[in-house]
Amino acid sequence: MRWVKRVGIGLIVLAVLAYGGVVLGMSVMQRSLQYDTEGAITELASTDIVGAEDVTIPSGDGTLAAWYAPPQTGKPLILYYKGNSGSFSHEHERFARWTQDGFGFLAFDYRGFPASPGNVSQAGILEDALAAFDWADTKGFPIVIWGRSLGSGPASYVASVRDADALLLETPFFSAVNVAAERYPLLPVYWVMQDQFPVNEWITKVSEPVLIAHGTADTTIDVSNAERLYKLAPNKDELWIVPDGTHSSLWDAGIWYHAAAFFQRAEAGEHG
Repeated sequence: MRWVKRVGIGLIVLAVLAYGGVVLGMSVMQRSLQYDTEGAITELASTDIVGAEDVTIPSGDGTLAAWYAPPQTGKPLILYYKGNSGSFSHEHERFARWTQDGFGFLAFDYRGFPASPGNVSQAGILEDALAAFDWADTKGFPIVIWGRSLGSGPASYVASVRDADALLLETPFFSAVNVAAERYPLLPVYWVMQDQFPVNEWITKVSEPVLIAHGTADTTIDVSNAERLYKLAPNKDELWIVPDGTHSSLWDAGIWYHAAAFFQRAEAGEHG
């Protein structure tokens, strides 16, 4: 029966080598797996946005491509941190509605995404996020922050180290590494993942009022991420959970009505 033992040991060795190969491969390719940086760029002139302009924001050794529109009197500027898919410019319908209702906005591509050159990483995204806030802050308008999906990371980070008037997180993750661990429970993601985006840590340092929105049918980031995150927010305003809402359906579900009212409450000091 010695051959049976040898075969068993051989199979174990092969399994260990295969597992190690999978871990090594995912570790080496992790950023290409984590980020979706491809996509078409929409030209500002082809949209229905009124009063906006193309601008460039210095960040690190390069610049970020952005759109900017100032708010009308009495309204804040929305600093928008995009999600993990293509260019910010494909969300122009949102920006058109914001300016139509008198809100200003600044939206941009992180380095490595379609309109901004560079290599994507957590460190780069956070540096870009701070650069965008500081650029917007020079305009002298009240600033409210909106982070969507991946953007919940830089949005929470910036709100924890800068003074804005409100923070809205749309379909956020508890942390990026938490989502990865949920998807790949057999892999040591906490040990090998470089860009972990610990929103659960940053949110505890956010003094601004916080609104979090999520959907119960979100298969990209489970709704439990939002529920756990909201419990950690020191200055809670609203947790808006949309029945049957998916990762991409909250705009059509009416998030703007909640957001506009939230921003107005925050500006008036009447949130909650």
